[in-house]
Amino acid sequence: MTHAELVFVPIPAMGHLISMVEMAKLLVDRDPRLSVTVLIMKFPFDADVDSYTNSLATSVAAARIRFVHLPGENIGTEISSGRFLTDFIESNKPHVKRAVAKLVDSASSTQQLAGFVLDMVCTTMIDLADEFGVPSYVFFTSSAAFLGMMLHLQLLQDEHHVNITEFKDSASELDFPSFTNPLPAKVLPSVVLTKESIGPFMEQAKRMRATKGIIINTFDELEPQAVRSLAGLGAPAVYPVGPILSLNGETKKKDIDGHRGDDIMEWLDKQPPSSVVFLCFGSMGCFGEDQVKQMACALERSGHRFLWSLRRLPPSKGQLEIPSDYADPAEVLPEGFLHRTASVGKVIGWAPQAAVLAHRAIGGFVSHCGWNSTLESLWFGVVVATWPLRGEQQFNAFELVVELGLATEIKMDYRRDFRMESGILTADEIEGGIRKLMEEAGSERWKKGKEVSEKSRKALTKGSSSYLSLGRLIDDILNNMPLI
Repeated sequence: MTHAELVFVPIPAMGHLISMVEMAKLLVDRDPRLSVTVLIMKFPFDADVDSYTNSLATSVAAARIRFVHLPGENIGTEISSGRFLTDFIESNKPHVKRAVAKLVDSASSTQQLAGFVLDMVCTTMIDLADEFGVPSYVFFTSSAAFLGMMLHLQLLQDEHHVNITEFKDSASELDFPSFTNPLPAKVLPSVVLTKESIGPFMEQAKRMRATKGIIINTFDELEPQAVRSLAGLGAPAVYPVGPILSLNGETKKKDIDGHRGDDIMEWLDKQPPSSVVFLCFGSMGCFGEDQVKQMACALERSGHRFLWSLRRLPPSKGQLEIPSDYADPAEVLPEGFLHRTASVGKVIGWAPQAAVLAHRAIGGFVSHCGWNSTLESLWFGVVVATWPLRGEQQFNAFELVVELGLATEIKMDYRRDFRMESGILTADEIEGGIRKLMEEAGSERWKKGKEVSEKSRKALTKGSSSYLSLGRLIDDILNNMPLI
């Protein structure tokens, strides 16, 4: 039996890396002919990546997945630069080429390189796959609607000569094939509204068209309009195989990077069902002291029980650092806040998000709307109040609130990224959003969330949409292996 070896090249950010590893597990579990080598590029920050891959090295070795850590590169580009990711990926291409050449040289007579599976931002590595004479596939860690937006904007720019950056600060609404509702320009991602970053972004969209297929972390039942629209936008074969989630936190009380989640779960165990609002903003989510005080004021005035994941800002904007936990959160909270709310609230640092969302005490989720977090909230049937920060999160918030009717909004066009920043949300705005979120039990939105939760779980079962889509992908991989 010939074994087909796939090379996975994820961006080493936890939100991308974890879902790509889960995708690799799906493939090798489904077909004994497949094996995967994951090439880990090294960011000059984020130690969580190392501890995560080290923890996996033994647990998945038997499942025909292995990890190769590439040498680190000091690219000298600030993370706030629109060119950081582009320069980082280019600097790693020689390392990827050497690693794959070594893999090919050491392959046995029954093993064959079958293709590259590239992170959605690593599309320039298609050149390397071409050099090795194998097909490329893109793993798309965002929604089908966002893929549709990328392809549509690229056509507008390249074929209709539209200057997309002119939509910055525009009040106009745009029609997108992937949505039934017009999209406000104000929720377009910052990356397409700034001149230094739009070029590489549009190039990614263009290069995706040249791949053999795009694997999307979504499912047909969640985004039927978006999935249907992709063929008309010139996408190659599309494989919705989600929701791809890492739900280890649902049962484990100790996270992969050594943080303890035990006391959090013990506190939740003491709370009434559906009574707690959970505030968590992802691995990069953090706020300045003025915004933190407004959030605290809103929580206290709302009267609702809360679990708040509060992270410290990196010391210097633009540096290659991620938020960290406060040694003492009282230093940024209003005086006496922790004492006054001790009976109803808990302020924490890192949170075992999947485990928290799975808990019966959680009644609502104030979220940054990262796509992985969105899929987790849908899986557990927890209604979201949207508070996006960066990337495509404003777009995701619009999809959840307006297009799908699955979330309520605190704010949809709030931004806290390197290219743009919104002002401070007031305690009144936040309190209103929390009250609306927590008082929705039994509403149409709440019922719809429960239905989508059931559909998300069913999609992965034998004979259902994502299961069948994964089967088509495997057939495509095996049928397009180069002839020896």
